[in-house]
Amino acid sequence: QVQLVETGGGLVQPGGSLRLSCAAAGSIFSISAMGWYRRVPGKQRELVAAFTPGVRTDYGDSVKGRFTISRDNAKNTIYLQMNSLKAEDTAVYYCNVRLRLTATMYFEDYWGQGTQVTVSS
Repeated sequence: QVQLVETGGGLVQPGGSLRLSCAAAGSIFSISAMGWYRRVPGKQRELVAAFTPGVRTDYGDSVKGRFTISRDNAKNTIYLQMNSLKAEDTAVYYCNVRLRLTATMYFEDYWGQGTQVTVSS
C-alpha cells in the first residue's frame, strides 16, 4: 500500500510564497516520475512541475521562473517552492507519483489527497 502525504497549502497574499511537500510512503520498488498538478473548479487539471523519466524537469508555462520543484530521493519526497504567487495560482494542488511496487509490476500513477492554495489579499 502506498500513501502520498501532502503538506504546505494555505492562504497567502499576492506576491507571497508557499512551499508544498509530498512524501511517498510504503513498499515502493522504484519511482519513475514525481510531480505537482493543480485543478481549478471548472477547468482541467494542469501540470505545475514534474520530474520525468531521464531526470528531466518540466514546468507549466504559467509558473516558469516563479516555482521550483526539488526532490529528496532518500525520502521519496518532492517539494514545490512557489514564489511571487498570483491570484490565478489559486487551486487545489495534487502530488503525483508514478511508481511500481515490485520489479515485475507495471508503473502506476498514485495521487495525493490535494492541498488548497489560495492567493488573496
